Amino acid sequence: MPDASFDDVQSILIWLVSVALGSGLGGAARFFVSGLVGRHIGETFPWGTMVVNVSGAFAIGIIAAAASGHAVFDMSDTWQFTVVGVLGSYTTVSSFSLQTLALARDGDYLRAGGNMLLSLTLCLSAVALGFAVAAAAIG
Repeated sequence: MPDASFDDVQSILIWLVSVALGSGLGGAARFFVSGLVGRHIGETFPWGTMVVNVSGAFAIGIIAAAASGHAVFDMSDTWQFTVVGVLGSYTTVSSFSLQTLALARDGDYLRAGGNMLLSLTLCLSAVALGFAVAAAAIG
């Protein structure tokens, strides 16, 4: 980035710090929520990861609607912190993938397939619902 001005470098550093701080919060929230769900429902099926990913999809739907309506989330610093940092760290396709593979490797193909189908259906529904709710609220 040899042609970057001081303002560009400063903006990038602010975004990096925003993403790092958001990631710390999102990762801690994921650990807490996933563990709480796992302790209360059980871990024979990855319900904790499911709850995290569906709630994260709902939240990003709300934020996307707010950004499209030029509300607070259309500001790039806020977007970097919230969407890239917090929600990027909170939701987890890597855990979903590993847990699905573990179910399949254990021969539990029904649960592995159910995890894939439920995750896709619920997450897409949640992001659409979040977007619709926020769009209706914003106007």
